[in-house]
Amino acid sequence: MLASIEHPPVFTVAEAKALRGALPGGHCKSLFLKDKKAGLWLVVALEECRIDLKALAKTLDAARLSFGPGDLLYELLGVRAGSVTPFAAANDRTGRVTIVLQRAMLTHDPLNYHPLENDRTTALAPSDLIRFLEACGHPPRIVDIVQ
Repeated sequence: MLASIEHPPVFTVAEAKALRGALPGGHCKSLFLKDKKAGLWLVVALEECRIDLKALAKTLDAARLSFGPGDLLYELLGVRAGSVTPFAAANDRTGRVTIVLQRAMLTHDPLNYHPLENDRTTALAPSDLIRFLEACGHPPRIVDIVQ
């Protein structure tokens, strides 16, 4: 299942909540992170998940995590802040970014993400998301995110 709806651009979870109405499924956020040793991560989780970067770094066995710079986000994933999405893995042809999916997120069906632009939302099944990421050469790491 793959379905998209158009809406005004949204830049925050709060804006998305206000616009989506009764759109079913798990609503998600994506964070572009870097670690102290130049590792790059795209972490995808349910929008209500509070992500403790210190705890996540420990889970991922990564050096201290922080938000990645916008220019690097655009260079590697081809999206701007506010439009970060797991679909952007298709743009990372060098394989520099590790995709991380929250295990709890995958229990929702469908899952909702921006399709590279923040003026629409695309819903798909968790199995289709994983199949897409694998086809892009980015088999995801599926982890429990400690809140």
